[in-house]
Amino acid sequence: MAAETPIPLARRDHRTHPPKVEVFDPAAGTNVDPKGIVRLVDEYRAITGGLYMARPVDGHKRIAYFESALLPELGLRVSRWRGRPGVDLGHDFYIDVVDIAVHDDIWRTVDLYLDVLGRDGESVWVEDNDELLAAVRAGIIDLGAGERALHRAQTAVAGIAHAGYDIDRWLLAHDVVVPWRSP
Repeated sequence: MAAETPIPLARRDHRTHPPKVEVFDPAAGTNVDPKGIVRLVDEYRAITGGLYMARPVDGHKRIAYFESALLPELGLRVSRWRGRPGVDLGHDFYIDVVDIAVHDDIWRTVDLYLDVLGRDGESVWVEDNDELLAAVRAGIIDLGAGERALHRAQTAVAGIAHAGYDIDRWLLAHDVVVPWRSP
């Protein structure tokens, strides 16, 4: 009997990296991105179940603007990105699976590697399973964090699919209404 060849888990060649951390400071009107760059925010707004943020994306070739809802109880950051003219980003919504902490009105997210993307009314899918597995294997995050990430992503995918791939309808089922500027 021939030996089985293991199937590689990674889709691409990358180095394992620590979780990305972002800081959101509504009082200062700033967002510190994962690279430590302080960005000015156009709008912060308290919403049921979380915090809404809208800001431009300076210096990015494809993305011009984005809006996000930080939702601690769901463990998600739900975003809509606006591409530069003529750019199709390949998705209508982008969900980062995260841990969210709020202390003294400062919000902090720790990315748990998995992303849920989708097209309104069409599809939803998960990306970066390979990064999550690599981080757990390397001990960068513990098994509990990996399990939380998987549960949150699977719950979001199932819920969004059940809502007809309508992210806003799914969020409404959780009493969340996001004041998106872009469609």
